[in-house]
Amino acid sequence: MAIKAYKPTSPGRRGSTSANYDEITSSKPERSLLVSLDKSSGRNFRGKVTVRHRGGGSRRMYRIIDFKRDKVGVPGRVESVQYDPNRSARIALVVYADGEKRYIIAPLGLKNGDAVMSGPTAEVRPGNALPLSNIPLGTLVHNVELEPGRGGQLVRAAGTSAQLMAKEGLFATLRMPSSEMRMISLNCMATIGQVSNQDHSNVKLGKAGRVRWVGRRPQVRGSAMTPRDHPHGGGEGKAPIGMSSPKTPWGHPAMGYKTRGKKASDELIVRRRTKKR
Repeated sequence: MAIKAYKPTSPGRRGSTSANYDEITSSKPERSLLVSLDKSSGRNFRGKVTVRHRGGGSRRMYRIIDFKRDKVGVPGRVESVQYDPNRSARIALVVYADGEKRYIIAPLGLKNGDAVMSGPTAEVRPGNALPLSNIPLGTLVHNVELEPGRGGQLVRAAGTSAQLMAKEGLFATLRMPSSEMRMISLNCMATIGQVSNQDHSNVKLGKAGRVRWVGRRPQVRGSAMTPRDHPHGGGEGKAPIGMSSPKTPWGHPAMGYKTRGKKASDELIVRRRTKKR
């Protein structure tokens, strides 16, 4: 995939880029795999804002993705590669031998007509899903399960991949895209290959309007607020933070402060992506 640059016909076009969508083969989604998507604007079921700076954005339908890849032993054929407005990766429509259609996350290089299969007997090639116990060492994988049968939860963003580094006992060691080394059960499923649309991170939106289309609202600096709204606010003119460390709007330290609680999966992390504090 390549990045398409625009001529500076307006201030918003100057410097903006987009994907060229060469790998997309169909613009019409499968109607049977579409469901309506309600917007929460960052609010929980009580109506309280739990994620700030969310809201608006273009209307979209949700594409049901097969993260479990539980059609074991049933061959499928890629009918089309499509754009998904809900994720950074491309998706592929797979038609199985029994007539069922499912969407999967499209790996890099997957094309129309390619055969895909899931299960221990599947070949080790992009698009096929296998248990980690059946995947050779050094293979790049994505859509990795954390618990057997739960469906892929790790390595699903555009251009990402994890590498299978070792197998020992009941666990496999994977190097995650963040460089973290993590142990995962050998019974967990993973899909072979790197996720498509690897140039997604190089796209420049170019103007504030494109940011709003995605559903992100403006962020206001704490120093521009009043003291009652933010610990950094107040003062005459431009004032320094004036405290031992930067604070969040709720008064908690914003840098160097441990926020992760003790989780059961901590013991499965061999090497963290950052130095443990």
